[in-house]
Amino acid sequence: MDEEEHSMRTPRVLGLGMALLVLFGACSTGGGSSAAPKPTIRIGSDNFYESKLMGEIYAQALEANGYTVERKFGLGSRQERIPAMDAGQIDMVAEYVGSGLGFYDKSKISGDGAANAKALAEVLKPKGISVLGITPGEDTNAFVVRKDTAESLKLTKLSDLAAVQDQLKWGLPSDCDTNPLCAGALKDYGINYPPKQRSALGACDVPMAQALQGKAIDVAELCSTQPAIAQFGFVVLEDDKKTQPAENIAPIVRDDYLAKVDKAAFQKILDDVSAKVTTEELTKLGVLVAVDNKDVAEVAKTWLKEQGLVK
Repeated sequence: MDEEEHSMRTPRVLGLGMALLVLFGACSTGGGSSAAPKPTIRIGSDNFYESKLMGEIYAQALEANGYTVERKFGLGSRQERIPAMDAGQIDMVAEYVGSGLGFYDKSKISGDGAANAKALAEVLKPKGISVLGITPGEDTNAFVVRKDTAESLKLTKLSDLAAVQDQLKWGLPSDCDTNPLCAGALKDYGINYPPKQRSALGACDVPMAQALQGKAIDVAELCSTQPAIAQFGFVVLEDDKKTQPAENIAPIVRDDYLAKVDKAAFQKILDDVSAKVTTEELTKLGVLVAVDNKDVAEVAKTWLKEQGLVK
């Protein structure tokens, strides 16, 4: 190569090198999809402690993996929460798959949590909402009475209530009248609770249990994992007509949010959490929150660390 050819090629090589540096620099500073900030997720809950607790557990697991969470807890019953999610005001909630399905179609519910989750997914698909993995544990709806009431009226199953319904003071959720698994289930037993003898209280919450223990009401709808049942020796009446479904818990998430993130990675975080939620764990956590009055966020944080889900 002569001197003239060398002098012509050198600037070209340098120019190509500089162009590549500019190109690589643009790629590195632009931030790939892995480096992009994750969109804020708005997590809602119903207004009872376990729904808030599960929402908080999922929220902290996501935060530990770089997500920003906006909490919108205590929205009310499904009647208030479902329209909020349909309208895009929240992106995710921990749903009880049996009651969630029963809200739309009571005829499809069963005692199989996986089947309920699958049927719920079919119902929610046209709404643009996905159902993620279910927990092995469940928390079913339970109608309970005090031991003295059970003994004096010889109550062991829900069908026993029909003949004595006018003698009882009923504690039922505010949405019972329109809930097929509350009023609908009771009607299957021939029970039309007298309006004047009915107190509207939050399902599965402490005030409902306290009202039953204090004899302000005689029948209450609680949740099967609620610590008050064992704490006060309440009698759970057998659902002899099998009106209540399997109630495993699953995060349900709007598809428009999932489209903004790595769906597989996002779901793995939540599925790993759900896999650890047994009925026994739900009951233990309920004692900490509802009996020991510990802060929901602290209970969630401690549990996630104990399960090895966060550092």
